[in-house]
Amino acid sequence: MEIPNSLTVEQQFKLKVLRDQVKSLNLEEAQECLMEVLRQSMVKENLFKHWMKGKL
Repeated sequence: MEIPNSLTVEQQFKLKVLRDQVKSLNLEEAQECLMEVLRQSMVKENLFKHWMKGKL
């Protein structure tokens, strides 16, 4: 099974909107935003691992 590593058109648009919003953040806001994105990524990773354990 091949896993796509490119973004859909909708995801590209959302990324552009977010990029424009991030440009207006100050350093503290940007750091908080980054930490939240990293936290959510870790939660997503944990959910995926838990899901895969149930599938094996």
